[in-house]
Amino acid sequence: MATGHTEIPRAALVEMILGAAAISTTSIFVKLAHVGPTVSAFYRMAFGGAMLLIGLIALRQWKPLRLSDFGWLMIPAVAFAADLMIWHRSILYVGPGLATLLGNFQVFLMALAGFLLYREKLGWRFLAGVSLAFVGLYLLVGFDWSHVGAQYQLGVILGVLTGVAYAAYMLSTRHAQRGGHVKLAPAQLLCVSTLLCAAVLGIAALVEGDSFALPDLRAWSSLLGLGFFGQVLGWVLLTRAMPQLPASLIGLLLLMQPALSFLFDVILFARPTRTLDWIGVGLSLLGIFIGSYRKPAPAAEPVTTEP
Repeated sequence: MATGHTEIPRAALVEMILGAAAISTTSIFVKLAHVGPTVSAFYRMAFGGAMLLIGLIALRQWKPLRLSDFGWLMIPAVAFAADLMIWHRSILYVGPGLATLLGNFQVFLMALAGFLLYREKLGWRFLAGVSLAFVGLYLLVGFDWSHVGAQYQLGVILGVLTGVAYAAYMLSTRHAQRGGHVKLAPAQLLCVSTLLCAAVLGIAALVEGDSFALPDLRAWSSLLGLGFFGQVLGWVLLTRAMPQLPASLIGLLLLMQPALSFLFDVILFARPTRTLDWIGVGLSLLGIFIGSYRKPAPAAEPVTTEP
C-alpha cells in the first residue's frame, strides 16, 4: 500500500489499527467492572504491569535499572495516576464515549506546550482544529448544559481535566527521554512507569478508604481485560507500528480510539444520541485530527491519544 512515494508496511498498518481498537475498549471495561474509579485504575496498572514484567523477563529483555530511573519516572507515574483517577470518574458520570472524546482534547494542550516550551509553531491548523473541536463539543453538551444534572456537568469538566493530566504525563516522559535521564527500551519504560503508577494508585485508594476486594467474576474479567487490552496489547502494538508509519496516518488511525469508544457506548449502554450529537462527534474528531497534524520531519514523535 502506498501514499505518494512512500510505501506503507501493511503489517505495521494492521498493528496500528488493532492497537487503536484494543485501547478503545478501556473505557468499556471501566464501566463494566463496577468498582470504584481509583480501584479500577489501580488494577489496570497492576495487572498490566505484571503482564509486561512477566513478558519482558520471559523474553530476556529486562535490563538492570538505576535508582535515577525510578526518580525520573515517578513524575510521569504520578501524572498518569491523576489522569486515570480523573478519567475513570468522568467515564462513570458521562459514559465511556464522551469521557474518551474529551480526554483526547489533550492534543491541543500538547501543541500549546510545544509552542511555549520548545518554540514549536502552531499555525492555522491548530487554530482551525481547536475551533472545530469546540464547536463539536458545544453541539454535544452545550445546548443542554443547563438541563443536565450537576454530576453530568462535573463529568464533562473532569473529562477536559483528563487531557491536562495526560499532557503532563506525556511532557514529563518526553523530558526524561529527550534529556537522556532515562535510557530504557520502550517496553521496559512502559512496564516501569506502569508499576510505579500502580503503586501511586494503590496509595491513593488506601487514602480514599476504598476496598481492593473484587466482588465477582465480572469484576475480575473486566479488570484483567482492562490491564491486558488497555495497558499491554494496545500499547505494544502501537509502539511497534508507530515508527514505521507517517505521522499524518498515525493521527488519523488513533482517532479510532475515541470514535470506537463512542460507538461502543451507544451500542452497549444505549447512550441517547441525536443527529446533532453525531455531528458534534464528527466535528470534534475532525478538529482533533487537524489540530494534531504535523508535517513529516526527521525524528518527529508520533501523536498520542488518551489511553
